[in-house]
Amino acid sequence: MFARNACLLVLLVLLCACGEKRDTPELEIVAESGHRWTGVAVAKNGRIFVNFPRWSDDVPMSVAELVDGKPVAFPGGWDEWAPEKDAAKTHVCVQSVTVDDEGALWILDPANPKFAGVIKRGPKLSRHDLKSKIARIYRFDEKVALPNSYLNDVRVDTKTKTAYMTDSGAGGLVVLDLESGRSRRVLDGHASTMAEPIDITIEGKAWKRGGKTPQVHADGIGLSPDRKWVYYQALTGRTMYRVSTVALRDASLSAEALAKQVERVAESGVSDGLIFDAHGNLYLSSLEENAVNRLTPSHERALVVKDERLSWPDSFALGRDGWIYVTTAQIHQGDTPRDPFRVWRFKP
Repeated sequence: MFARNACLLVLLVLLCACGEKRDTPELEIVAESGHRWTGVAVAKNGRIFVNFPRWSDDVPMSVAELVDGKPVAFPGGWDEWAPEKDAAKTHVCVQSVTVDDEGALWILDPANPKFAGVIKRGPKLSRHDLKSKIARIYRFDEKVALPNSYLNDVRVDTKTKTAYMTDSGAGGLVVLDLESGRSRRVLDGHASTMAEPIDITIEGKAWKRGGKTPQVHADGIGLSPDRKWVYYQALTGRTMYRVSTVALRDASLSAEALAKQVERVAESGVSDGLIFDAHGNLYLSSLEENAVNRLTPSHERALVVKDERLSWPDSFALGRDGWIYVTTAQIHQGDTPRDPFRVWRFKP
C-alpha cells in the first residue's frame, strides 16, 4: 500500500510539473559591440539609440543609432570631445539616453571622462527632435555639476516641462525647468542619494577597486506613470527611495523640508537601471543576480528574468509591443569582459 501511494504521489507531482505555467521571458539579442555601452533608448517608430561613455581611450563615438544592428554616429556632424576642444560644443562623456513620451531623444553628458573630474563648460542635457532634427542644449554650471559630479540618468516629464537627474558622483538629484533652463541641486548629500556601507558580490566575486567597494551614489531613476513620484537609489546600496515631484519642483522648499518628503520604498537589491511600464510596475536590474526584477505598484519585488548572460544589466528602454530593452555593461569585469557588450530585449 505504501509503495502504491508513493507511486501515485510521484505521478501527481510530475503531472503538476508538466502543467506548470512557465512565464520566464526569453532573451533576444538586438545588437552587440566590442565597446562598452551603458544607455539605450527606443523611439516610437522603433529606432534604437545607445551611448558609449568615455571611460577609456578607444570610445568609437558618444551616441549612436543602431542601423541593422550596427552603431552609426548620432547626430551627424556633432563633434567628439578632445582635450583641446570646447567641451560646451562637443560630446565629452555621454552616460545615458532616453526617449520621452513625445518622441524626443534626450542625451545626458556629465562631462567627466574616466571619472577624472568634470570638464568645465561640459555638463549638459540635450533634446533632439527626431523629426525636425532641431536640438536644444541645457547646460549646468559649477553649482549644479560639482567638480566630482557624474550626472548619471534622466527622466523627462513633458507635461510639467521638468527633467529629473541623478548624480552618482557627488550624491544628489538635479531638477531642470525645461522652459526657463534653470536647474537646481536637491537632496545634495542626503542619505537617500548616498552610497550605503555594503559589500557587493557579482558572479561569485567581490566587486572592488583598490581593495574597496566603489562608492556609487544616486544612479537609477524612474518617473512613475502618474508623474507624481521620482524613484531612485544608489548603485552601492540596496534601498529604493522616492520623493514627490511636486516637492521637487517647489524651489521655495528648504533642504530640510524637502528631505522630509523622502520615502523609503523597499529593499530592492543592488541595482543600476530603473524603468516604469505604463501599469506602474518598476523594472530594475539586479547586479548580484544577473537578473531583472520588478517592483509592483504595491512595492512587492518579484523576479522577471535571470540569466548569466545578463552580466551587469545597466539601462532599460521601453519598446513597441511590450518589449523591454536592456544593455549589459559588464562593468565588474573591467577591461577584459567575458562577452561582447549587448543590447537584449524581452517581453515580461
